Amino acid sequence: MTTIRQDDVIQSVADALQYISYYHPKDFVQAVTAAYEREESQAARDAMAQILINSRMCAEGRRPICQDTGIVTVFLRIGMGVRWDATMSVEDMVNEGVRRAYTHQDNVLRASVLQDPAGARRNSGDNTPAVIHMEVVPGDTVEVELAAKGGGSEAKAKFAMLNPSDSIVDWVLKTVPTMGAGWCPPGILGIGIGGTAEKAMVQAKEACMESIDIHELRERGPSSKAEELRLEIFDRVNELGIGAQGLGGLTTVLDVKIKDYPTHAANLPVAMIPNCAATRHAHFVLDGTGPAELTPPSLDDWPEITWDAGDSARRVNLDTVTREEVASWQPGETLLLSGKMLTGRDAAHKRIADLFARGEALPEGVDFNNRFIYYVGPVDPVRDEVVGPAGPTTATRMDKFTGQMLERTGLLGMIGKAERGPEAVQAIRDNQAVYLMAVGGAAYLVSKAIRTSRVVAFEDLGMEAIHEFEVEDMPVTVAVDAAGQSVHDTGPREWRDRIAGIPVRTEPA
Repeated sequence: MTTIRQDDVIQSVADALQYISYYHPKDFVQAVTAAYEREESQAARDAMAQILINSRMCAEGRRPICQDTGIVTVFLRIGMGVRWDATMSVEDMVNEGVRRAYTHQDNVLRASVLQDPAGARRNSGDNTPAVIHMEVVPGDTVEVELAAKGGGSEAKAKFAMLNPSDSIVDWVLKTVPTMGAGWCPPGILGIGIGGTAEKAMVQAKEACMESIDIHELRERGPSSKAEELRLEIFDRVNELGIGAQGLGGLTTVLDVKIKDYPTHAANLPVAMIPNCAATRHAHFVLDGTGPAELTPPSLDDWPEITWDAGDSARRVNLDTVTREEVASWQPGETLLLSGKMLTGRDAAHKRIADLFARGEALPEGVDFNNRFIYYVGPVDPVRDEVVGPAGPTTATRMDKFTGQMLERTGLLGMIGKAERGPEAVQAIRDNQAVYLMAVGGAAYLVSKAIRTSRVVAFEDLGMEAIHEFEVEDMPVTVAVDAAGQSVHDTGPREWRDRIAGIPVRTEPA
């Protein structure tokens, strides 16, 4: 009988979460590198270059790949022959490991978990509790799979109860375009088929933790219907032309993973959960000999890639930029931003909207007139850092506030990740504003452009407080111009036609 000690569980969970915060899985790095090398879309290629450079920087500096360090999901397979040397419950041991990982002084991770989700939405402060699934199985070990799942990709989870005669492929192809780019492609699609509604969702999440091996499957050929589906969905989703960061290109998904389970004759439950460019998961086994050891990868596993904005990039001084200057920016154009910007995301926007509803003014020191707002919730700094990893959050969540912000504050532009919805695009066009896109999944790289940081309002909101950043040469892409043209519409449409062999139109139809 194996004895599993309490401290070994806690230490193993904490170590694994620290490990995955800064080390991408080797198979993911290899898959993105291969996609980068074959990519023909310059915008998508540039985005993947930034993702790979950021990944290597994080491995070297042991700092988070993404500012969204995720909500922790843990799958435990506990052997029936295990004996516990513990005073805490298994859930409490796991959560103590999470707590230690996220408050580690050398690599503080962002606490994103909110208690009372339908009410006050108070931050727990240490990213607990984790979402824990336990299974008792034959054996005398404890097998652990854990992931730190980003909110942007989790928000794009989909479920459908199809009829038994319906096509799963058709549902996926109809659904993926509705997910936009907020899940930070290129990534992995985890698909769960069968069981019941909740079983399908759990299977999809488990599938996200599997290794990338689609090319090996293609070489050996499928041996089951699920494997045939993997290959068909992989090919046909990539033919959609969505591309890295939704900018249009050859690679949208790096792999499609499927898990299935017997289901009722009347049902065909299907769940789909994407894993983003900050894919983070680990697998280890506790056998009673001590904490798990995860071997650091070699830096040789990362490609030697350099990237710069190029001679065509336009340098912008945020402190002097005018509305007339903004009106000259073109969709897809690369900008290098320098100067001061304010930050704000969901909670800050809600609080500002509430102030306006009560007829109250913005807090002292908060002036958005002719300025830019960056949708970000940064990681706390460590050592001599000005700020921790500070990549963009999904902009569409701020769409409902955009018209009010532009009309009532004089805001000139916004910076985030992924596309904007029709409501926001209309507001941008009506107010002659602009939306700029930073690369999701390159948070540590982006943070190196931030020279100073200070909280100017709503300090109680933690990572969602309003900061003022001073940046130097922060790279962004013009995603929606002052006329309302969006690269997230034009890019994928162009590359879908290219992939299908349809001549690309250069003039409006």
